[in-house]
Amino acid sequence: MAYVIAEPCIGTKDTACVDVCPVDCIHPRKDEIGFEDAGQLYIDPDECIDCGACVPVCPVAAIFPKEDLPERWAHFAKVNAEYYEKKAQSGPDQKVAVSQAILK
Repeated sequence: MAYVIAEPCIGTKDTACVDVCPVDCIHPRKDEIGFEDAGQLYIDPDECIDCGACVPVCPVAAIFPKEDLPERWAHFAKVNAEYYEKKAQSGPDQKVAVSQAILK
């Protein structure tokens, strides 16, 4: 089961978890378009290898194994997954624009 970022991350977006992730499955990064507009960070459930490296570095204790999410935050598993579904559905032109902006 993948890890999930829940409600305590909203408005915080501390990227210590991004820096320690060995598979780059937490987004958006500070250098990505949309970071400023994102309410929180998200873990890609298909890319997460369940290593748990992100958990101890989160300053607001927002990261949980999916099966251990508190009931009041259970919907965040879907929130995280939907972020990546929408990202995958973005058109190729948008992906090129994002890549070019990051390179500048």
